[in-house]
Amino acid sequence: MDESAYPYRYETHCHTCWCSGCGISTPQEMARAYFEQGYAGIIVTDHFLLGNSCVDRSLPWREKMACYYNAYLAAKDWAEGKDFDVLFGIEHCYGNGKEVLTYGIDLDFLNAHEDIHLLPLSQYAALVHQAGGFLSMAHPFRDRSYINMAVGPQPEYLDALEVYNYHNRPVENQQAAVLARETGLPGTSGGDVHEDYSPAIGQAGVAFKRRVRTGTELVAELRRQDYGILVDGQLQPCRLA
Repeated sequence: MDESAYPYRYETHCHTCWCSGCGISTPQEMARAYFEQGYAGIIVTDHFLLGNSCVDRSLPWREKMACYYNAYLAAKDWAEGKDFDVLFGIEHCYGNGKEVLTYGIDLDFLNAHEDIHLLPLSQYAALVHQAGGFLSMAHPFRDRSYINMAVGPQPEYLDALEVYNYHNRPVENQQAAVLARETGLPGTSGGDVHEDYSPAIGQAGVAFKRRVRTGTELVAELRRQDYGILVDGQLQPCRLA
């Protein structure tokens, strides 16, 4: 791909210590790390309630949702005046260790759907899509002890597949790429970053022709399927040959 035609790079998969139990760095530190690496922006995708979240589950629903949104807002406030875009998302675990990166939703959506995290993927996806959101399955074939490998991806409910995750084994990314080709779904790429000093920064993400400053603009660009994905720092088409 002509990299000069896709100059705006965004991280699609990163966590903060405010909401993700595995997070090391603050929202501000994560934003700074990507800004200094030359990215145009990040999508904050902290682990949602059934995943590795550090949000207090005993809080009322709206207070829990505010925790997620406040992490995003902290990064966004840091980026104010820096020509750096910070967008909101979540990494939702829908069971068996399987997760979907969810883009194009906001606090109003989460507040309106109490206990949405308990729904099966079919119903969760229907609500997200009704709201204009977008789903890319995170690391579809990651094989770890906490993931039930007997349960496969459900591509019929997805908009994309994360075909490159920096922390996956090569064979796991290859399996995701095969499924993308078989289903015709576009690919996304994510660093799955938890700390501001991660070597994944600069190696993963998506690259657009234009800036995306809102969740609506992000979803529109992803649906247009005219973007690149970073694979070990090299730009490739989102539609795999």
